[in-house]
Amino acid sequence: MKQLISFRSFVITMIAIVVVIYSCTKGGTTTPPDPCAGITVTVSGTTTNPTSPTATDGGITAAASGSSGFTFSLNGGVFQSSGSFTNLAAGSYTITAKNGNGCSGSASFILTAPNLCAGVTITVTGTITNPTSSVAANGSIVATATGSTGITFNINGGVFQPSGTFNNLAEGVFTIIAKNGNGCSGTANFTLAAPNVCTGVTINVTNTVTGTTPCETNTGAITATATGGTAGYTFSLNSGTFQSSNVFSNLATGNYTITAKDANGCTGVSAVTAISNLPAGTLFAAVRTLVQNNCVPCHSGTVANGGMNFSVDCNIVNNKARIKARAVDANPSAMPQGGLLPAAERQKITDWVNAGGKFTN
Repeated sequence: MKQLISFRSFVITMIAIVVVIYSCTKGGTTTPPDPCAGITVTVSGTTTNPTSPTATDGGITAAASGSSGFTFSLNGGVFQSSGSFTNLAAGSYTITAKNGNGCSGSASFILTAPNLCAGVTITVTGTITNPTSSVAANGSIVATATGSTGITFNINGGVFQPSGTFNNLAEGVFTIIAKNGNGCSGTANFTLAAPNVCTGVTINVTNTVTGTTPCETNTGAITATATGGTAGYTFSLNSGTFQSSNVFSNLATGNYTITAKDANGCTGVSAVTAISNLPAGTLFAAVRTLVQNNCVPCHSGTVANGGMNFSVDCNIVNNKARIKARAVDANPSAMPQGGLLPAAERQKITDWVNAGGKFTN
């Protein structure tokens, strides 16, 4: 009887093995259940903001629901059993809660630092001392600030200092910032201006003119004299470059203006000065009369024998050597054609040529 029962047990066991083998050979699989199915992890928490923009004394205390056995991670860091995170600065944080099966949920938290400058108005005022000249750097600004305590100051973006006094300043615009220990600030602009050294200074410019000599090129000149300023004058002709010399030469006929500038840069302008041709000299005037009376009939604009027109003053000047040779020395022949001029007339030509033979002689 015992043998029969053992045989029956053996048969049943073998049938079970065959069924399992059959199932495996038919390609059947078994999918494990999802441990997070139906589980929703919700993260909540309370925050403590940091006490200042630079402090790291903020915190977040997180809790999770929807399962049990939670651990917590801050911004993807290591998971810990506590949901409390401390020593935090202002900023955005993400806390993830995870149970033992890896089911998780997340929540974001923002820590905000208080605005320590809310309601704080720092007003900057000051007194200035202007520099003594446009090239001096002896001006100063003494700034003060109200509206807070523990103030430091800087000028034009420089290093902050406890004193609001800034020395050795030239003329210009300066910006002073006052700042307290929390970074709250106020600003004011100050302008330093050098005194105008030309106030009350009148520079007078007078000119002495030398006219141009006709039949010569640009022989006019102006000599300027300046008074009323500080010695060390320079001079400019018609707004040109300033020069140390007060003489302008080689000038043509025309109108000119001289500007004088003293050692301090103060200027004065002369009245318009005209350069004109000098009058004919007495010797030339006498020669011109006798030439026109005796020579022009054959040497004019209409009849210009030898290519010479003695009705033009400069042609007489430019041909003085030829006139003397013919009318005085009879070389190579005597002129005018009717015979030599009287001795007194010839002497006029000689005197003029010996004096220089210019229009002004």
